[in-house]
Amino acid sequence: MKKETILFVVVALVAGFVIGLLAGEKSSGPAVPATTGTPAGPPPMVNLQQKISELKNIVAADPGNFLAWVALGNEYFDSNQLMDAVQAYDKALEIQPDSPDVLTDQGVMFKRLGWFDRAIENFTRAHEIDPSHATSFYNLGVVYHYDLQNFDKAREAWTRFLEINPTGPGSDRVRQDLASMQAQPPVQQQQK
Repeated sequence: MKKETILFVVVALVAGFVIGLLAGEKSSGPAVPATTGTPAGPPPMVNLQQKISELKNIVAADPGNFLAWVALGNEYFDSNQLMDAVQAYDKALEIQPDSPDVLTDQGVMFKRLGWFDRAIENFTRAHEIDPSHATSFYNLGVVYHYDLQNFDKAREAWTRFLEINPTGPGSDRVRQDLASMQAQPPVQQQQK
């Protein structure tokens, strides 16, 4: 075997491993600090395209399968295929329109697409369905704070998040962001 061929195979394997690690991260929920203890090792390599293909076959055969549509949306979410995720979540919501988790995940996709109004609608609907749905309040605060710079609305959403989730994942980060907003002088804010 030529040295160039061996080098190409090694580079392809390393690149595949790195892409697999990066594609496995999902960011819809609050940022959760790493847990203490001994790590279990690297996550297993998963062929996302193969999983997507299998899920597409399932929903083609059973278009009323809510869980398969959600799983397909999640795979698209994980592989950064934003529009495909939105469409899969739409199909899931046609079957079960009152799923706060699906509304929130789709809202995160809307946020990443820059469709902040639609993200806000989804997060608001999610916590209207389930007033204790902390993740929707967290993400609502993120959109208001970081994307729209509407600190009053961000403060309102994150205060509600902390009422529901005082010590859970993301609560320390929200407290830091709220303290940082408090320390900053008031600025003209966009209204939403």
